[in-house]
Amino acid sequence: MTGVHDLLGRLCARFAWLLLLAGMAAHGAELGDLERTRIEQVFPEVERIGEPEGEYGVRRLSKGEETLGYAFQSIRVTDIPAYSGKPINLQVILDPRAVIRDAYVLEHHEPILLIGIPEEKLHAFSARYAGIHADQRVVVGRSADPQAVTVDAVSGATVTVMVVNEIVMRAAHTVAVSLGLIEDGGSVRPKPALVRTDLFQPATWSELTGSGAIRRLHLNKGQIDEAFKDSEAEGIGEASPEHRDDTFIDLYTALLNPPGVGRNLLGDSQYRELMDSLEPGEYAIVVLGNGEYSFKGSGYVRGGIFDRVQVRQFGDILSFRDLDYQRLSDVYAEGMPRFAEMAIFIARAHQRFDPGTPWTLELLVRRQTGPVAGVFTSFELPYQTPEEYLERPQPSAEELAALEEAKRPLWLRVWYQKSFQVGVLGAALLLLLAILFLQDSFTRQPRFLHWLRRGYLLFTLFYIGWYCLGQLSVVNVLTFVHALFAGFRWELFLSDPVLFILWTFTAASVLLWGRGVFCGWLCPFGALQELLNEAARKLRVPQFELPFAVHERLWAIKYIILLVLFGLSLESMTMAEQAAEVEPFKTAIMLKFDRQWWFVLYAVALLVVNLFTRKVYCRYLCPLGAALAIPGKARLFDWLKRRKECGQPCQLCARECEIQAIHPDGRINGNECHYCLDCQMTYHNEHKCPPLVNKRKKRGKRAPEDDDALIAVRQL
Repeated sequence: MTGVHDLLGRLCARFAWLLLLAGMAAHGAELGDLERTRIEQVFPEVERIGEPEGEYGVRRLSKGEETLGYAFQSIRVTDIPAYSGKPINLQVILDPRAVIRDAYVLEHHEPILLIGIPEEKLHAFSARYAGIHADQRVVVGRSADPQAVTVDAVSGATVTVMVVNEIVMRAAHTVAVSLGLIEDGGSVRPKPALVRTDLFQPATWSELTGSGAIRRLHLNKGQIDEAFKDSEAEGIGEASPEHRDDTFIDLYTALLNPPGVGRNLLGDSQYRELMDSLEPGEYAIVVLGNGEYSFKGSGYVRGGIFDRVQVRQFGDILSFRDLDYQRLSDVYAEGMPRFAEMAIFIARAHQRFDPGTPWTLELLVRRQTGPVAGVFTSFELPYQTPEEYLERPQPSAEELAALEEAKRPLWLRVWYQKSFQVGVLGAALLLLLAILFLQDSFTRQPRFLHWLRRGYLLFTLFYIGWYCLGQLSVVNVLTFVHALFAGFRWELFLSDPVLFILWTFTAASVLLWGRGVFCGWLCPFGALQELLNEAARKLRVPQFELPFAVHERLWAIKYIILLVLFGLSLESMTMAEQAAEVEPFKTAIMLKFDRQWWFVLYAVALLVVNLFTRKVYCRYLCPLGAALAIPGKARLFDWLKRRKECGQPCQLCARECEIQAIHPDGRINGNECHYCLDCQMTYHNEHKCPPLVNKRKKRGKRAPEDDDALIAVRQL
């Protein structure tokens, strides 16, 4: 029957997961008020929001026939799970140049953002993507790649925002490629090619056009009429049937920097003058045209932007102003036809034009539909510089590293970025292993071990807790349990290296030593309580302990809390995450008390009580401690040594145990022990442990301090 129940549980969990994705997809089919509001904020002039189209459910945003942009929900493109185990859904808005205009979180289940960090910080983070091109590389935090765009993480939610970054950029790039806004060339641009200036071969016009050094776009009037069909401009200025085959424009273009093109077209003198006028990283593009349509338009007369020709490369648009224009009158290529218009346009260095990468000359044709209104349509003339004119440099080590880094999965990039934290934490855990395995040697040096433990607790609090935000939570346990039944994915847990290492170490230590290693050495909130209580004892703050019979019954509270949280998680993970606020970890450690006053009051109240009774929260309320105690029952070894006299008659260790984990009969309760090793220091102390004192007495080696220990035993 157990196997049948397990199978049913897995099927139900998978069905629930499918329902979640289906629900998100269904939600994406209907435009909600929030999504509409965001679209109207980005494009106030929008007149029509289209229905979801294509594989990714992209909505076309338009004003008349003009496309203003595209909107889609990321869940339709990628379902990368965040730390909660569930995907984050955003609405992303792109403009026709594949520039992100808005990214807004519609739905998430991140616990730290549900009950910890204000959600406004997440929205502020996603707003930083406005203006970023879909083909750019974006890194959360620092990067060695100078071309990468960096965005700052949200403190306390680094993993979540890194997932958001991956979702936004992957979804934007995928959709932009599917719409033809960018080419699928990856997010890292290759190093620009160099134009060979030492290669020249005389060539005629027909040879240049035949080799592809000069490219042509020929449009007749009928093709223009077809392009405006089903638009507001249909029927305006249409050609009569007998003139539909007449030339509208005969357009040619070429890159002039290669001598094999520029010298043949311009002649030696004019080519040399042109090249001398160019700054490093600038390139000259010639445009030649015949026909009734002028590719220049009137933009250069007004001193503004040329509104009829532009260049597109890497998804970016290169527009030309009057200062980028040079008049061309004399040409020398043999067999070259006469052109009504000839012009040279300069691509400036800041536009990052790459002569070795394909580019497109776009011709924009406009028809007037009103006094100021009009409709545009574009025609493309693709161009690729012949390979013999180019010299392609080998990528540098930095570029190869950037390319390699871009190909890494998200979790691996996180590990590289947090390599320092991983290294320090690994060294600290090795030290803790040495203490645990050599505990007999360390406990024979009680003064040294006391100071070593205090130092380790300070490290746990300040470095693991407040610096690395490595506070484990019962929410992590619930997430892990649900992941086992809803499609386990290692990437989910590898996304935060500090938490992953701590969980791995904790899981191993539970089997070897029980829950005490984590609770007594690696829990930042536990370290905070213990250090505060020790300071209170130094200041002679009175200490109170409950009778053992009452104390033993209060242990059950944390197990009841754990069961309630688990039951809530079966119904709603969101409810369980909110109820898990019984843990003060987020307030005291993750957010450093920077929260609403009631959360801070709760955490401070627990710490104040802790001043009078050591680690009250850990003993009676902590559901994480309860969750770790359950598998701790299967620990393989019992490392804490006891004697037959422990409990009968000796009660010294039981009285000294500051969390009352030792029963009156001398047994150590592994479910409650925090592995402070105080009892083991007493066990090896020949001047404190009564059985050892008795042995010394029998051997006739009594000392004055032995008498004090025996008197203490008789008083128990």
